[in-house]
Amino acid sequence: MADRDITQLLKELKTGRLSRRQVVARMMELGLGISAIWAVLDRATALPARAAAAGRGSQGTLKMLYWQAPTIVNPHLAQGTKDFHASRVVLEPLLTVTTGGVFSPVLAAEIPSRANGGIAADGRSVTYKLKRNVKWADGRPFTSDDVVFTFNFIRNKESGATTYGTYVNVSKVEPVDPSTVKITFKDPTPAWYLPFVGEQGMILPRHALDAYIGTNARNAPFNTKSFGTGPYKVETFRPGDLVVYSVNEYYRDPNKPAFSQVQIKGGGDATSAARAVLETGEYDYAWNMQVEWPVLEHMLQGSKGSVLTEGGGGVEQIFCNMTDPNKDVDGQRSSLKAPHPFLTDVKVRQALGLALDRATMAKQLYGDTGDATANVLTTPSSLSSKNTKMVFDIERANKMLDEAGYTRGPDGVRQKNGVKLQVTYVTSVNSLRQKEQQIVKDGFAKIGVSATLQSVDAGVFFSSSPGNNDTYAHFYRDLEMFTSTFGSPFPSSYMARFYSGVPAHDIPQKENNWSGIDTPRWQSKEYNAMYDQALKELDPKKNADLWIKMNDLVVDQGVSLALIDRKIVSVRSNSLETGHNMSAFDSETRNIADWRRKA
Repeated sequence: MADRDITQLLKELKTGRLSRRQVVARMMELGLGISAIWAVLDRATALPARAAAAGRGSQGTLKMLYWQAPTIVNPHLAQGTKDFHASRVVLEPLLTVTTGGVFSPVLAAEIPSRANGGIAADGRSVTYKLKRNVKWADGRPFTSDDVVFTFNFIRNKESGATTYGTYVNVSKVEPVDPSTVKITFKDPTPAWYLPFVGEQGMILPRHALDAYIGTNARNAPFNTKSFGTGPYKVETFRPGDLVVYSVNEYYRDPNKPAFSQVQIKGGGDATSAARAVLETGEYDYAWNMQVEWPVLEHMLQGSKGSVLTEGGGGVEQIFCNMTDPNKDVDGQRSSLKAPHPFLTDVKVRQALGLALDRATMAKQLYGDTGDATANVLTTPSSLSSKNTKMVFDIERANKMLDEAGYTRGPDGVRQKNGVKLQVTYVTSVNSLRQKEQQIVKDGFAKIGVSATLQSVDAGVFFSSSPGNNDTYAHFYRDLEMFTSTFGSPFPSSYMARFYSGVPAHDIPQKENNWSGIDTPRWQSKEYNAMYDQALKELDPKKNADLWIKMNDLVVDQGVSLALIDRKIVSVRSNSLETGHNMSAFDSETRNIADWRRKA
């Protein structure tokens, strides 16, 4: 073994990229004797100050600020990104993946491939070998049965799992033995990596949730006090306010995690969250910096922290409600039985899209943190359509509405058959989003559309509470705006937001506790057919073309009016090391076991 190989392995041990056990295994593979290995490691770890700093729970409390507060810590019942992040602190998938599509094992022992026999040549199955001797935070062993149970929990429609779309092509999940699990697909698929990977793939403990599958799923104590195979477990949880985590004493790496406690505090807004890290130093990390770029740039001058960015942050977009939010049908509004009085007219939706000044929005509000776009699907970049055009044309929009029979009244608002083009336009409370709303409203006014702006506290808007009428899933307004984020390099879950193959399941409504994710209530046989085909098309080029065509249909029909292709933007203290924690396809907390204070 060359000295440079030893140096590189010790560097990876020092940075936390490899555990001591992994370094020993690598050195043995490269021919170094066991006595020599221990001698090298003893010398490398002889500095007591550094050794103490790396010890489990030796670095006190890690304080994180999520201005959109977590409301549940069971990811398969989550409604918002913040719930996935909060869950990922304790729960783990089989694999994680970077924005660039690089996979790494988490609970899997290796990455399945054709070469190692993991991926079937016909695209009908994938077999995972699992890490051995992994335990849940209560000391029970993790086995293939837990993977099987997680699938059964998700596929039970009465569970109302929000991750259901990720698993629609899975036929069965079988335990080959305690450390091997086989996933069989309904149809041949190129996306063997879709189930159980990234934030949509976290594995649940069967023994904690066996009695809560189906209609009883949301009553599980686990939903507010989850534990997993990850480095921490939930100690206390006040939904919408604070999650406190303690160390999982059964975590497989004895030197991790570094912090004895993790806190995720909710509330406030993005600007105050940025200030709490960059200026006051009150917190170590703050997520989702939806802050105007000039404000963020000013905070960075002589600050106590730095900005982290990564491509693929999601698309900020306005969804058009295809149902009437003002008409009550069988105890609910926005019912499939009541079409919207004018947003079902594609010409109206297209005119609204032409009135959006995306370029000004991007330049004034986003700067280096986002780009104007007309596409709803932008990540990975290979699936970003080149067929669409971003057009801001007030004259053309007015002409389109004239031709569609919408005439201006004395107040300047257009109407047709006594129905005025008046919309209620809602988003979460956030200074950036309120400024976005104003730019949109100004554009709408120029084409004779009156917009009433509303904003709802983010903790409420993104809540998973079925009894809260102000959630984005209820969609009791005409237009709503938020960022739809990417969960996998294969965009089936992301694009399921426009899929209505089984309306009773896919579209949010009272009967399914508003758990569906087709929030616009759009139903298109053409879109559904392409979506179904993309789930099984093995040819990479043909598969990519299908997703691009779906994007183009949504854009052309004005179902969703894309605004900004956002980057992932968070801030951290200068004293905190987080490694490469950001990914468009997994939570920012995915490697929290490796986070530590700088020496």
